[in-house]
Amino acid sequence: MGLFSAKPLVLVPAFLLLLLYFSTFSFTKQHLTTNISFYSFPLYQEKLTNQTFIPILSPLSSTNISSTSNSTHQNEAFSNGFFSFSSSNLNTSSTTNTTSGVENVPEAPIIKEKTSLERIEEGLARARTAIREAVRTRNYTSPKHEDFIPRGSVYRNPYAFHQSHIEMEKRFRVWAYKEGEPPLVHDGPLNNIYSTEGQFIDEMDSGKNPMMAKNADEAHVYFLPFSVANVIRYVLKPERTFKRDRLQLFVEDYIGVIANKYPYWNRSNGADHFMVSCHDWAPDIIDAHPEMFQHFIRVLCNANVSEGFQAQRDVSLPEIYLPFGLLGAPKLGLSTSKRSIFAFFAGGNHGYIRKILLKQWKDKDNEVQVHEYLPKGQNYHQLMGQSKYCLCPSGWEVASPRVVEAIQSGCVPVLISEDYVPPFSDVLDWSQFSVQIPVKRIPDIKTILQEIPVDTFLKMQKRLRRVQIHFEVNRPAKRFDVMHMLLHSIWLRRLNLRLPF
Repeated sequence: MGLFSAKPLVLVPAFLLLLLYFSTFSFTKQHLTTNISFYSFPLYQEKLTNQTFIPILSPLSSTNISSTSNSTHQNEAFSNGFFSFSSSNLNTSSTTNTTSGVENVPEAPIIKEKTSLERIEEGLARARTAIREAVRTRNYTSPKHEDFIPRGSVYRNPYAFHQSHIEMEKRFRVWAYKEGEPPLVHDGPLNNIYSTEGQFIDEMDSGKNPMMAKNADEAHVYFLPFSVANVIRYVLKPERTFKRDRLQLFVEDYIGVIANKYPYWNRSNGADHFMVSCHDWAPDIIDAHPEMFQHFIRVLCNANVSEGFQAQRDVSLPEIYLPFGLLGAPKLGLSTSKRSIFAFFAGGNHGYIRKILLKQWKDKDNEVQVHEYLPKGQNYHQLMGQSKYCLCPSGWEVASPRVVEAIQSGCVPVLISEDYVPPFSDVLDWSQFSVQIPVKRIPDIKTILQEIPVDTFLKMQKRLRRVQIHFEVNRPAKRFDVMHMLLHSIWLRRLNLRLPF
């Protein structure tokens, strides 16, 4: 099989993503009794309705082989369209025992042994059924005690999400390719602004995550553990170049290695493969040969639709700034009654959105406190903990670590961006715990926030506490934390894909 050879992909109804987007009532009343809509990749638009799936035959399958073949045919090669093998190895001919007078008796049919991919797809089908049942009954089924039960309006469909997470823990397996050497592969930044990238690579390579596959054949998805941040740090920066071609060649070469060595990339055209990166340049890896990556799952902090991010395929990852040796910033959030700052921002003047914000508001208002740099003696995290609303404008790129910092501080995030897909939007309803203000309305920030009723603000702040667990970094990973949410987003995309076997 040649590198990147075309094979048909089959997409199951995107009911899972849809049911997570809609309320429980609308789904149970409409989507379970009507035709469910679909999404598909660009080259595979056909739907699943009335489509027949024919499994690939294996040498062990009971094909239409005559039960009375004679010896002259036993050594002839038999081809079923996928494999060629000698029919003599099948032991399908029946013989007559002339000495005992026993008549010809056909042997019992050979039972086809299921392939690993068949078993995987059957398990995914059972998971889809369990999720649908959880939505229908508004309950969950779990083999163990559930220490956290997601409920409330912060979730697009809490019943679907909860059962989906249960099914993921029970079934989902990830294989991280072993090829490559540090620091470009199997290594990444564990601190500062790109830390989510390195922490996930390290988690997958640690061998401690229960969702890691023991062998590649049992995996649902395949992780390419290269670090874009490290390629730039160790390859591009020493050459003082901003060209992306070296980065693109590195990624394409890595895919070439694993595609030639294993069958998995060519089997799915990369649709069950993924990468993780928080570097601004990560979206650019596909630019040289976009056709090669049209199904590839990119988990990106820079989730910018205008730069090719596709929410149905790609995953938005939260950008989290981790101080050296820590797994999070200090939590200094005060109670609501003690928050004396109405709205707050402090950050560098980079990116056109921040230029507009600073020009309009920098050091001009006591209630909307906008600073480029804080005066000495002031603590950034303390000020966030004293604020009701935290402004989170995009910088050079759409994502900002302030979003997670605001959530963990109990400060309602105010997203000021364009074409940004917030993290885990297929599960979380960001309108319930954040405010989104268009760039053109930056002059009206104070008016917009003041018009939000106090009761609405209090509800949003309360909901923030519910979602904080999903933005926490733990090592090893814990249930429902940011690592599990990342894996769950990939699990969703694999649930919406059915591979031919």
